[in-house]
Amino acid sequence: MTTSPLLQLDDFCVSYGAVEAVHHVDLHVDPGEIVTVIGPNGAGKTTLLCAAMGLLPSRGKLVLGGEPMTRISVEAMVARGVGLVPEKRELFGEMPVEDNLLLGGFSRWWRGERDQRQRMDEVFAIFPRLAERRAQLASTLSGGERQMLAIGRALMARPRLLMLDEPSLGLAPRIVREVLQVVSSLRQHGVSVLLVEQNARAALQVADRAYVLEMGAVALQGAAADLLHDRRIIDTYLGLGARTDQAA
Repeated sequence: MTTSPLLQLDDFCVSYGAVEAVHHVDLHVDPGEIVTVIGPNGAGKTTLLCAAMGLLPSRGKLVLGGEPMTRISVEAMVARGVGLVPEKRELFGEMPVEDNLLLGGFSRWWRGERDQRQRMDEVFAIFPRLAERRAQLASTLSGGERQMLAIGRALMARPRLLMLDEPSLGLAPRIVREVLQVVSSLRQHGVSVLLVEQNARAALQVADRAYVLEMGAVALQGAAADLLHDRRIIDTYLGLGARTDQAA
């Protein structure tokens, strides 16, 4: 029995006015998969993610769990189990960790599902450091802890698909590895991941499949393990950084 993709984009285009930034992208994420989109700055990675979440207008087809979405909006995507962790994290700095998490579960509370405390305990099991800092203001957390809080807040809504935009941005290499190890573990909690990442090596090490976006179009795609050793990827995106990482 063939399982339908959890997320499928067909002939997906995104424009800013008359300028088309994402061109005819075909992409899918299967249940239980981690799929990454890598590419240089300005390739359209974040634009693609935001449009798939309903934050930007788009053309083409988006199918979620076998159901075509006739109107893509943030509300509709969240209601159907999709979460987004934006690049800037957008935490409430003057609120404690616990309150930031509770806000992440507001959509479930609004629908009458009163399981926020149970869900918070589940998030604390994934991120024990957040449990230790539950009363601490979000603005006082380290960069890695803020990223964990942003992911934890999204998980409060019990998404089946989590979209992550540049989770390694601004983090030290050791913290990048720690955060992405948690991302890799999310499939054990029933969460599939669409990961947009400029750190190609880190992304390819945790993903099952990858798409390379260049100038708004898919230039390469395939199994992440294969692309990790593809000479074109090594020369263009890894290079000296790849050798440095391997030596570390």
